[in-house]
Amino acid sequence: MNSKERRWLKVSEVAEILGVSVKGAYALAAAGELPVVRIGRRTIRIDRVALEAQLEAQIEAAAGK
Repeated sequence: MNSKERRWLKVSEVAEILGVSVKGAYALAAAGELPVVRIGRRTIRIDRVALEAQLEAQIEAAAGK
């Protein structure tokens, strides 16, 4: 199953999608800018559906809709 079929994405996959570094994606997660779920102490995953909705909302807000 590739990352386009999975709902839960790794930080590295989100970094690639957003065109930022992995370190930058972790910074966004720490700042609450990404919809993350913690699994244990060290592992986090990002919900693809929530990420896409959040990005769409930001695009619409930037376009003045």
